Amino acid sequence: MEKAFFISDVHLGYGGKEINRAKEIELVRFLDHVGENSKKLFILGDFFDVWFEYKLAIPKGFTRVLGKLAELSDNGVEIFYVLGNHDFWVRDYFETEFGAKVFKDELEIEINGKKFYIVHGDGLSKNDKGYQILRKILRNKVNIALFSLIHPDLGLWLAGTSSRKSREHSMNRDSRNDEKEAIEFAKMKIEEGFDYVVMGHLHMPATLKNWKWFLYQYWRLALELYLWRLF
Repeated sequence: MEKAFFISDVHLGYGGKEINRAKEIELVRFLDHVGENSKKLFILGDFFDVWFEYKLAIPKGFTRVLGKLAELSDNGVEIFYVLGNHDFWVRDYFETEFGAKVFKDELEIEINGKKFYIVHGDGLSKNDKGYQILRKILRNKVNIALFSLIHPDLGLWLAGTSSRKSREHSMNRDSRNDEKEAIEFAKMKIEEGFDYVVMGHLHMPATLKNWKWFLYQYWRLALELYLWRLF
């Protein structure tokens, strides 16, 4: 029987230096555990709080974690990276440096004979029209190409500022319907034939056993799945 690990919304880079150092050390321990117990790791987006990848430059830091991911890949662990709303500006670094299979929107995969639908989870709220518009603008290939012309020092500062503004927006808006809409989305996918739906983004852990839906919003809650025992 195959084990799989899921992790979401680490937001490496958010907070002070000491917080991030402690987070990185704990994350490396988690990745060691993955390497000792599994051959599949699913990252459900927002692994980094800000990630804008230039042709010849990436954000500073996180050397321990990036090196550990490369080590896992070298040892035969498959890494699946579903991009989130904080780390979707990628080129080929994740693929070439630690062998990740990168998915811009969602991932459909079979594990132990069960069909999984895996997605970060942003953009599901029909009520947040502002974010729907912003998401399209930020993911537009022309806009990304134009932004990449800005010097990395300025570009990454602007990306960080945008990330903080996005967080403020999320904290100030009424998000009570977000989980409800995520549940409805998961139900729809289950009705389409998927056995499990796994997503992150909302930072509110939840498991709905009746619908085989999982919501993992903080990386400390990353779950070791024994698929044949859950239900």
